[in-house]
Amino acid sequence: MSNQRTALVLGGGGITGIAWEIGVLAGLAEAGVDLGTADLVVGTSVGSVVGAQLTGGATLEEMYARQLEPPTQEKVARMTRSNLARYAWAMLVSRGRDVEFRRRVGALALAAEAAGLTPTEQERLEVIGSRLVAREWPDRALTITAIDAATGEFHPFDRESGVPLLQAVAASCAVPGVYPPVTIDGHRYVDGGMRSAANADLAQGYDRLVVLAPIPRGVGPMASVDAQVSGMLARVAVVAPDEGSRTAIGRNVLDPAAREPAARAGRTQAATVAQRVAEVWTG
Repeated sequence: MSNQRTALVLGGGGITGIAWEIGVLAGLAEAGVDLGTADLVVGTSVGSVVGAQLTGGATLEEMYARQLEPPTQEKVARMTRSNLARYAWAMLVSRGRDVEFRRRVGALALAAEAAGLTPTEQERLEVIGSRLVAREWPDRALTITAIDAATGEFHPFDRESGVPLLQAVAASCAVPGVYPPVTIDGHRYVDGGMRSAANADLAQGYDRLVVLAPIPRGVGPMASVDAQVSGMLARVAVVAPDEGSRTAIGRNVLDPAAREPAARAGRTQAATVAQRVAEVWTG
């Protein structure tokens, strides 16, 4: 086992995705499967928040307890029908060209910000900062994903990138049309989930891989988790919300009020997947 490299991939899925992932991680640790020991952690969108917390010194029980606190600081956000229609149009006219699609949703994000339909960038940085336990990159391997809003190019950030951790996480969480793009070295960046909800292929070459995927499916040019891990030689376990977790998460993944039930459901679900995950992680 000593020469078996492990990777944990944390996908996107809104505020409830943070809670559910932390619940699963805490429940698995309670069952004797500590994914926090991963040699590599990949975080996309809100998965970047969980990844930064996990590698930044917070204990899983501390992280879990935070999800149970009343949501007093964050406002409810929502993916509107008009926003979803713009996404659909971007997919249609891009005709499967993934970079073109991402460039179009990047333009959507910039236009929404210019029209005052999103919080300000500074307001968003303050929200993301309140979620982090540290502002410096951890010594451990952490990769956070984002998209250049102007070009549609995919950018994985890590400690060697020179990008501040706060900006990297905020960029990865910048859902186009809901939150503003984030400025990094003069460029504007949006949600890494616009390439894939998990970007599990960044763990290529690792021997044991666990993916926590609040949104496992792919839509249009955004690759599904299964598509990204199907060709890997690694032992792989993908965990997505079960029926109980989906009910707890509800219809609006951006509603802070659903955080507590999502966290509790994730912890309950962990007991049902612990053996399967353990066989991949340590078996």
